[in-house]
Amino acid sequence: MAKATGVPRMPKRVYEARVPQLRADLVQMQVALQPAPFSVLLVIAGDEAAGKGDVVNILNGWLDPRGVETTAFHELTDEERERPPMWRYWRSLPPRGRLAIYSGGWHGEALAEDPRSRRELADFDHTLRRLAHFEGLLAHASVLIVKIWLRLSQDAQGARLRELEADPDTAWRVSPDDWRSHRDYDRITRLAQRMRRATHRPGVPWHVIEAADSRARNLAVGEILLARFRAHLRLHAPPAPISRPRRVVALRPAGRRRLQALPLNQRLAETDYEAKRDKWLGRLNRAVRDAAERGRSIVWVFEGWDAAGKGGAIRRLTSAIDARDCRVIPVARPTDEEKSHHYLWRFWRHVPRAGRVTIYDRSWYGRVLVERIEGFCHEEAWRRAYAELRDFEEQLTEHGIIVLKFWLQISKAEQLRRFRHREETDYKQHKINAEDWRNRRQWRAYEAAVGDMLVLTRSRAAPWHLIAADNKRFARLEILKTSCEQIAAALEEK
Repeated sequence: MAKATGVPRMPKRVYEARVPQLRADLVQMQVALQPAPFSVLLVIAGDEAAGKGDVVNILNGWLDPRGVETTAFHELTDEERERPPMWRYWRSLPPRGRLAIYSGGWHGEALAEDPRSRRELADFDHTLRRLAHFEGLLAHASVLIVKIWLRLSQDAQGARLRELEADPDTAWRVSPDDWRSHRDYDRITRLAQRMRRATHRPGVPWHVIEAADSRARNLAVGEILLARFRAHLRLHAPPAPISRPRRVVALRPAGRRRLQALPLNQRLAETDYEAKRDKWLGRLNRAVRDAAERGRSIVWVFEGWDAAGKGGAIRRLTSAIDARDCRVIPVARPTDEEKSHHYLWRFWRHVPRAGRVTIYDRSWYGRVLVERIEGFCHEEAWRRAYAELRDFEEQLTEHGIIVLKFWLQISKAEQLRRFRHREETDYKQHKINAEDWRNRRQWRAYEAAVGDMLVLTRSRAAPWHLIAADNKRFARLEILKTSCEQIAAALEEK
């Protein structure tokens, strides 16, 4: 844990002499940040009356406002309350090349819960692990996180509160809660220390600054930000091009064997399909409405081979769901905006509100499939992604979101037949291109990667459902039945 920085009182003339150079250096930092392959998150947290707001305002005056974003997290909105807790932090992240200042950060909200009982402290510790994991994800993606804790002694805090109250222009800033916190200083300090210990990690340490002297405090914050940025910039020059791996070797061969063992010879006559389809569509409609009435949202994830029938399956699903409550997210190559954020950012953005439905046509699993095979990310990144994806889905299911994941499996011969049919059918020619044929030539590599994905990202709350899809009617009906059964099972659980 970083030790507190003891700072003596600073004369005004010394402060005014040092500020111009610091301001110039900070603006130059913003210029150097623009082409850098990372963003900077500056978290200003600390004890009550330590001057968090003053520091944020000072920094905004020193920096070029065109390259900085300032965020403070207030009371949860209805939109935020209906999603997993980390959603509002993910959506606030800046793109590469920009600096964001967080007043209080995501840590302030955890502390505001003011845990006291053993159970509340256990929940508090769970939240802290989530925050540490969040920061770790960003740090692995080269984001620079600078965390500042402004510390005041109890005596200095009391003096500061009395000073603010004595001035009519600042008296509004002192509330009865501030004085209650002051009287409970020791317990709150221990809680803050617990928080800092749990979220202090290599690459994302806490910097504790004595805040009794506002001039020394302001300079210390600016200088720490500059020092961390310069060190980070040296370590994170634009990365070298990623070479495509020569051969994809299965990490878990059992996954590939499971895939290959799936019987694909099921058949379903059209008359039988139509008779059963309407029954299951009706059940699905009732299941989705039942989930909505209970405030439970649903996320469908569709992955599968090219031409495996994902689009047709999704169309059957959506025909049973009120279009006003459902969004289909087709996942293609990331846009420039999406590339400038952590790869999970674009998926967090589309997490549905309570009672709503989101269907992903391809998903976050691209990181361990196409990105792994095509070499769009380093090996360290896609290997790390298995745990990251499990954690992402765990956060969804912990919040009560029902996650349904389907892999549509077809034979290589059936894919070839469908590819040729697409090429020969005018209104289907847009569905086939050179990339589809190139992917087909890498069948064994994808088979190994899919097998690894099935084994390494399975969980009780969000299992994979393998669908034999050589027969489209059988596959669509199986997806409808499985969806109904899984939603009903999830609603029965406490």
